[in-house]
Amino acid sequence: MTNIDRSGTFNLGTRRVKRLGYGAMQLAGPGVFGPPKDPDAARAVLREAVASGVNHIDTSDYYGPHVTNHIIREALQPYPDDLVIVTKIGARRGADAAWLPASSADELTQAVHDNLRNLGLDVLDVVNLRVMPKTGHGRSEGSIEAPLTALAELQRKGLVRHIGLSNVTPTQVAEGRRISGIVCVQNEYNVIHRDDDGLIDQLARDGIAYVPFFPLGGFTPLQSSTLSGIANRLDATPMQIALAWLLQRAPNLLVIPGTSSVAHLRENLAAAEMELPPDALAELDGIAQAG
Repeated sequence: MTNIDRSGTFNLGTRRVKRLGYGAMQLAGPGVFGPPKDPDAARAVLREAVASGVNHIDTSDYYGPHVTNHIIREALQPYPDDLVIVTKIGARRGADAAWLPASSADELTQAVHDNLRNLGLDVLDVVNLRVMPKTGHGRSEGSIEAPLTALAELQRKGLVRHIGLSNVTPTQVAEGRRISGIVCVQNEYNVIHRDDDGLIDQLARDGIAYVPFFPLGGFTPLQSSTLSGIANRLDATPMQIALAWLLQRAPNLLVIPGTSSVAHLRENLAAAEMELPPDALAELDGIAQAG
C-alpha cells in the first residue's frame, strides 16, 4: 500500500478517469426509491462534483427507478468531454421498492435503452452487469454466460462501449473474462469488508479497475473505534480515513462515495489529498483481521 498516486488516474476501458469519483445512488429518495426531497440540491451536488474535477459518475436507471439518470441529465447536459458515466443493469425495482433480478436478454436490452434515453446518450461508456443473489443479500455462484452474452451483443450493436461486472465472485469474473473484455469489477469492499483482497490484486496486475461499492458502509455506515481514533489523531473524519485507505490500498481502485450534500461531497474529495502513515495503515488492516 505504498507508492500509490492517490489523487491520480486509472484506466476505465479506453478512458482515463480520476480515482475519486461520485456515486449517484443517494440522489434518489429514501431507500433509493422515488424522487429526492430537494431536486435542486441533488443537481447542485452533481455540478459541484464536476466543477471540482470529478470525471467518473456511477449510476443506474433502477435507482429511483429512473430518478438519478434524469437528475444527471438535467444537471450536467451537455456533458463535459472527459466525463465518464458508468451505469449498471440486471435488476429492477418492484412496486414495494424491492430489488429484483432482471437479467433476461429482453430485460437487459430494455435496460440499456432506458439508460440511453434517460441519460440523453447515444452510447453508454461502461455498463456493469449486476448479478443479483438468488436469495437475500451478498453474492451467489452460478454461470453468468447467458446475460453477459446478451450484453456483449448490445456492445456489438454499438450501444455499449465497455462492459463491467458487479456483485460477482472471482469464479464469475474469470468466466466473464473468457466471454467478453471486462474493464471493471464493482463489488462491496471497504476497510472492514475485505473478502476481495486477492481479486483486487489480481485485477491490478491485469490493469482492470476495481470499483468498491459501499466504500463507507452503504446503508449501514462504517462504525469502528479504531477508525474514529485514527480520524481524531489525524484531524479528519472517519469517512475521510476510510476513503484515503481505499485510495492507498491499490492503484486500480476507483472510489465512488455518494452523498446528497455539497458540504459532504467536499469532505469526501479532500480525502484524495490525504496520506495515511504506516502505523495508521497497520491499525486499519487490523480491523478486518479482528472481524
